[in-house]
Amino acid sequence: MSVTTRVGRPPLGRRGRPVIVSVATMLLAGTVLGACAGSEDTATSDQIVLAESQDLDRFNPILGYGQLGVSPIYDGLLAPAADGDDRVPDLIPALAASAPERIAPRTWRVPLKGGVTFSDGSAFDSADVVATYRAVVDPKVASGISTDFAPIVTVDADGPQAIRLTTNTDADPSPYLLLGIVPSERVEAAPAAQWAINTEPVGTGPYRLESLDPDQAVLVARDDRAGDVPSVRRIVYTHVPDDNSRAQLLQTGEVDGASLPPRLADGFAERSGVDVAVVASADWRGVSLPAENAFTADPSARLAMNIGVDRSALVEDVLMGKGEPASTPIAEVYGSSYDAAAQFAHDRARASSILDDAGWRTGPDGVRVRDGVRASFPLLYNAEDTLRRDLAVAFAASMKKIGVEVLTRGTSWDEIDTKMGSAAAFLGGGATPYSIDSQVYDALHTRVPDSSPYSNPGNFTAPGLDELLNTARESASGPENDQRYRRIQQVYARQPSQVFLAFVHHTYVARSAGWSHDAPILEPHSHGVTWGPWWNLPSWSPAS
Repeated sequence: MSVTTRVGRPPLGRRGRPVIVSVATMLLAGTVLGACAGSEDTATSDQIVLAESQDLDRFNPILGYGQLGVSPIYDGLLAPAADGDDRVPDLIPALAASAPERIAPRTWRVPLKGGVTFSDGSAFDSADVVATYRAVVDPKVASGISTDFAPIVTVDADGPQAIRLTTNTDADPSPYLLLGIVPSERVEAAPAAQWAINTEPVGTGPYRLESLDPDQAVLVARDDRAGDVPSVRRIVYTHVPDDNSRAQLLQTGEVDGASLPPRLADGFAERSGVDVAVVASADWRGVSLPAENAFTADPSARLAMNIGVDRSALVEDVLMGKGEPASTPIAEVYGSSYDAAAQFAHDRARASSILDDAGWRTGPDGVRVRDGVRASFPLLYNAEDTLRRDLAVAFAASMKKIGVEVLTRGTSWDEIDTKMGSAAAFLGGGATPYSIDSQVYDALHTRVPDSSPYSNPGNFTAPGLDELLNTARESASGPENDQRYRRIQQVYARQPSQVFLAFVHHTYVARSAGWSHDAPILEPHSHGVTWGPWWNLPSWSPAS
């Protein structure tokens, strides 16, 4: 029988029920593709087959792959490390020989390890680091993640075995030094979406790409890399974007592991030979609100919706308890920076009163109206994502109780991209949670040049919030900045720009076959099978 283990510090939901947050030790996948489903005595193999929901043709750190130092193919200067998912990970040297050293105000030196080679045999040195970091912020490259590195001003070589960087902040630059490094020779003077390494990746990591087809990628362990060779010698990723299809492949034993929505994952909880892992994350889900809609453009309406939605009920009923309510992008895991008093408490009567006072009065069909304008707006979500669909529908039901009409519709990201000015969108965030600045800045600040279209799409803000966010970004960590982030939550709560709903705990299912490995760590928004139990595949070893 599968057992999902509670470890660390299980946070209590507002209904007082414990939330499962992680799996500390599990025996996980090792079957070979095509093994019999439910086999009790399948021998441990050196191959693992994983169903991946994300596309297999973008193995490029400049496009976000391996951005946080977690990738079988690439290493960053630093890498995350923790013994569980109940805290923000430490950031330890990977390609760096040691932690960044402050050598002047806002100036840092990072020594690099020697004797490191890329999978194409070329030597790693400072030129590769400089080329990678310059490319990610180059407008011609159009990486899409350039604003995540806004605090870094310059990166220069300090000889072949060190780099020197300057920042626009007094904070430690470590959270920005996780990006996977590519060879300088592979950097192209063209949009990153056109680069050859998207399908022909070259990194310093423990695995290299052996073959790539539209629906399958095969990685093999490198024998030419210093250190121990991973026990898992071969990783097969098969592209399966549909949630139900991934669940079916797990059920038949055709794959060894996959990420699944909570409801589907729970269906495997009592199956023999299968483990369900629930991993805490800073990955939020929420509703962006359009500026071109008269109702959502009203600050009173945005406040009322935040108060009128029952986040705890969404976590319990839609996420099956596998998550935490979210009022802002700052979760309780951020410790002293988190302000419990600034979170929205569900109060339907107060929400209705706010709308009444703002002139939004209930019409004959139950939908509020002001000056002939209905309190109504469309809410678009990615039709392939069943979890977003279920959360969107639950949010709409909650809004109906306060006289707000939310018209949910599943569609493609291509359509969502073109309609965020006039329609709400069900979004996720928390792509770089190991820096609280990155977790908060793009989500709450008014739009900045080159920012993602998903960063505060309505471009709303509360008075003084931008200034607080700017000051917090420029300041070193410590009690004073913790207080500043608590203040940010308080100011936002008075005039919210969107409706954050929940931090989603990621759920994974794996067929067990005699492996032990490192525990999962706090995860970002990205949660394909690069993460979960497989985030550190070199740590896997046959169970003794």
